[in-house]
Amino acid sequence: MKRAGSYNTKQREAVLRHMISSGGAHLTAAQISERLNAGGEPVGRTTVYRCLDRLAEEGRVRRFVTDGVSAACYQYVEAREDCHGHLHLKCEACGNLQHLECGALDEIYRHFYEEHAFELNVLKTVLYGKCGRCAKKENLNIGGDRI
Repeated sequence: MKRAGSYNTKQREAVLRHMISSGGAHLTAAQISERLNAGGEPVGRTTVYRCLDRLAEEGRVRRFVTDGVSAACYQYVEAREDCHGHLHLKCEACGNLQHLECGALDEIYRHFYEEHAFELNVLKTVLYGKCGRCAKKENLNIGGDRI
């Protein structure tokens, strides 16, 4: 995992291994630190942030700041260098960030461009709402009559 010109520590290697094994999930530094600590590899949150910043500079992870209020999240991207062609969905209840990859997006992009002379920046486009899990929990709490 070592690259020329990069400084590797045991903690950095643990963070990188965790990001690689996350399957492209979007994780916060707090989540990574908690998971590493629970797995017997104690790494402080500040160290995780420092490692993630370096990995982002190297292009191995991508940093997402969606609303300027929530904690940034990170995604391992080296195996699939590209984060284009999809939008991001952010759950306002649990904070989960996921990719929306859908064939209908091409039509949406085309509509914005042709009808509004506007080209979307998919790296910064985030739609807010509730994920299915949180919506289901909420619907169960209020009787399930909500759509």
